[in-house]
Amino acid sequence: MKNLIRTAEFLRPYTWQVTASLLMLLTLTGLNLIVPRIIQSVIDDGLLRGDSVYLIRSALLLFVLGLVSALLGLGNRYTSEWVASHVGYDLRNRMYDHIQYLPFEYHDHAQSGQLISRCIEDVRAVEKFAGSSIPELVRFVLLTLGILAVMLSINTRLAIIALLPMIPLILMTGSFGTKIGKLFFAVDQAVGEVSNRLQENVTGVQVVRAFAREKHEINRFESANKDVFRKWLHVIDEWAKIMPTTNWLITIGTILILYFGGRMVIDGTLTVGTVVAFNAYLLMMGEPAQALTGLVNAGGEAAAGAQRVLEVLDTEPGIRSKKEAVVLSALKGGVEFQNVSLKYQDEHIHSLTGIHLKVGVNQIVALIGPTGSGKTSFVNLIPRFYDVTAGNVLVDGVDVRDVELASLRKQIGIVLQTSLLFSDTIRANIAFGRPDATEAEIVAAAKAAQAHEFITSFTKGYDTIVGERGVTLSGGQRQRVAIARALLMNPRILILDDSLSSVDTQTERLIQSALDDLMEGRTTFVIAHRLSTVRRADMILVLDKGCIVERGTHDELLKAGGLYKEIHDLQLVQREETPVVIPPIFGEKPTHENTIIAGRSNSG
Repeated sequence: MKNLIRTAEFLRPYTWQVTASLLMLLTLTGLNLIVPRIIQSVIDDGLLRGDSVYLIRSALLLFVLGLVSALLGLGNRYTSEWVASHVGYDLRNRMYDHIQYLPFEYHDHAQSGQLISRCIEDVRAVEKFAGSSIPELVRFVLLTLGILAVMLSINTRLAIIALLPMIPLILMTGSFGTKIGKLFFAVDQAVGEVSNRLQENVTGVQVVRAFAREKHEINRFESANKDVFRKWLHVIDEWAKIMPTTNWLITIGTILILYFGGRMVIDGTLTVGTVVAFNAYLLMMGEPAQALTGLVNAGGEAAAGAQRVLEVLDTEPGIRSKKEAVVLSALKGGVEFQNVSLKYQDEHIHSLTGIHLKVGVNQIVALIGPTGSGKTSFVNLIPRFYDVTAGNVLVDGVDVRDVELASLRKQIGIVLQTSLLFSDTIRANIAFGRPDATEAEIVAAAKAAQAHEFITSFTKGYDTIVGERGVTLSGGQRQRVAIARALLMNPRILILDDSLSSVDTQTERLIQSALDDLMEGRTTFVIAHRLSTVRRADMILVLDKGCIVERGTHDELLKAGGLYKEIHDLQLVQREETPVVIPPIFGEKPTHENTIIAGRSNSG
C-alpha cells in the first residue's frame, strides 16, 4: 500500500481536477442519502394521509435528484478518468526518461521484456486504479459514513443490529487486501516473463528458424504462459471465496432489519416508512460493499504494479554528470589512462587491471588480443559508459567523471561491433547523432563510408525504411550505415570496435581507404581481430586477461616475438594453408573442385 501512496505524487499537477472530482462525489453522496428519507416520508405521510399532491411533489423531487445525480456521476467519471489518463501518461514518460539514464550495468542484467511489461502493464494497473477504483473507494467511505450517521440518528438500536454483519465483512476485506497484493505481484512477474520470452523470440526469429527450433520455443512460451494462468487462478480462487460471503452478509443484514424492524412496527415504536428507509440504506451500502472486494482486488493489482514501477524509478543512475561538471569545448583528442582498473557488477575478477597509457592528439591506437581480454571494456571507459573501479581516465587532461556527459559523448564517434539501426529511414539513422545535419553532409558521410552506392540502388534511396534493428540490410550494409552515422558527428575521438568484422574483403579495403583519410586529425582507437587493419597504427596494444602485455608498432612487436607475433603467425598460417571445404550440395560427395585453399583457388 505504501507504494500506491507514493504514486499519489503524480496527482499533484492535477490538484484542481482532483478537488472538483471529490466535490462532485461529496455532493452525489449527499443526494443519495436524501432519497431513502424521501421514500420514508412518502410512505409515512403521503400514503397514510392519501395526499396525492404530496406524492406528485415527491415524485418530481426524486426525478430532479436522479437527473442531478446522473449529471454529477457523469462529470465525476469523466474527471477521474481524465486525471487517471494523465497520470498514466506522466508515469510512462517518467519511466522511459529514467530508463534512458540508467547505467549500462543495469541494462546488462535487466530483461528487456520485464522492462516493457513494467512500462505498459504495470503502469496500466496503476492508471486503472486511479481512474476507477479510487473514486469508488472514496464514494464507499463517504456513503458508509453518511449512512451510519443517518441510521444512528433515526434509530440507534436498529442501526447497530443492521450493521453487525458489516464487522466480519470489513475484517475479511482487510485480510483479502493483504494477501491479494502478493498474489498480483507474482502475476506481474509472470506476465513480464511472457513479455520477455516474446521479445527474445521476435528478436531471434532468424536463429530459431535456422535451427528449426520453433517447437522448442513454442513450448518455452507455453510454459511461461501457463505460469501466468496458474497464478491468475490463485487470484481468482481467493476472490471467489470472499465474493459469495459478501453477498450472504448483506442478506443477513436485510433479514435482521425486516425481523427486528417488523417487531418494532408491530409494537408501535417504529413506522413502516422507517423500516423501508433502513432497508434502502442498507441496500445502498450493500452495492459498494459488494464492490469493495473488487476494489481491493484492483488495489492489490495496482500495488503490485506500483512496486514494480518504483523499483525501476528508485534505481539511481550510476553514471551521471556532477552538478559542477565542466562543459567541454572542442576537444583536441588527448587520452590518458592512469593506473585504471575495472570490475563489473557481480563479477569476481577485474576486466581491466593496472592500465597505464598516454595517447597523443591524432594518434591511432589499435587494440588486439584474445576474446575476453578487455578490449571493448577499455574503449567503453573513454565515453564513460562505465566508471573505473580504480584510477583515472583523462580526456585533454580532464577526468571524464568531472565533465558534462553530453558534451563528452557528442565529440566521440563510435562504431560498435554489432551495428544497431532503428526502424526508420536510412537518412534518419545516419543523422541520428546530428538531426540538424544537411542532406549534403549526410550524403558525404555515406560516401566516405562507402555506403552511398548501395543506398541509391534502393527505390527510395535515403528514404528507404530499414526493418527493426536494420534486419532488411545485410551485415556489411548495416556496418557501413553505422560508420556513416559516426563520421557525420565529425568526432575528435573515433572508436571502431571491430567495425570491419561484418564486411567482405573488398568492402573492407574500400572502407579502410576512406577511414585512412578520415582518421587524419582525429585520435582513433581501433579494435580488430584481423591484423591487416592495424598495421599502420601509431601504437598497438596487446591485451590479455585485462592487462596490457605488449605495446609498440607492428614491426616492433614482430621483432619482440611475443603474443602479437603468435597471433600474426597463426593468422598467416590460417590464411595461406587452411583448406576451406565447401559443404556438399544435395548429398553430393566432396570433390577436388569444391575444395579451396583460403586466399587462392585450387588451380593455383
